[in-house]
Amino acid sequence: MTAGGHNQLISVHPDELKFLFELGKQSYCDLKVVNNTEHHVAFKVKTTSPKKYFVRPNTGVIQPWDSCMIRVTLQAQREYPPDMQCKDKFLLQSTIVAPHTDVDELPPDTFNKDGGKTIEECKLRVLYISAASAQGNSEDPTGSPEGNYAVQRLKSERDTAVRQTQQLQQELDLLKRRRNKKNDPGFSLKFAILVGIIGIMLGFLLNLSLS
Repeated sequence: MTAGGHNQLISVHPDELKFLFELGKQSYCDLKVVNNTEHHVAFKVKTTSPKKYFVRPNTGVIQPWDSCMIRVTLQAQREYPPDMQCKDKFLLQSTIVAPHTDVDELPPDTFNKDGGKTIEECKLRVLYISAASAQGNSEDPTGSPEGNYAVQRLKSERDTAVRQTQQLQQELDLLKRRRNKKNDPGFSLKFAILVGIIGIMLGFLLNLSLS
């Protein structure tokens, strides 16, 4: 079992679920699941607290070298957890299925480990982030609400840019594999575009770091 976001069959970005926690408000986190193989791969998402989270889709089939977005929504909560610590866990199971299998055609025992099937499992932990703690950890020496908000916004933009850059690099690797498989000259243009985008993202990250 793997703790983190990378298995042989799939990769998951980000490798942990972060939710901005505010009483009475929903919050969501998007996961990108990438099929790293030439096979059709089925996945299923489980959680230790199914009543607190809404996962769509919670089951699916990803085509070879393709990807899928999963949105996990934290339902509105009425009270804060002790010390803002979350013990909830998510488990993403994946297994190879027959070509062109549709999610509605998956047998009930698809993710059972009986019968010698290989079921990969990826554990994802959950983190709650409060606006108060974000301001409390601010590096702004004045301690003003405006400064705290600006620093937090920059950190959020930096984290988002890092994740997007990682995803773009992953897609570039997938395109290289596809190109090697198919020898399709049309992929050269996609390579050029992706490399250019990654360069822009890296420049953006550098600017944020210098801010």
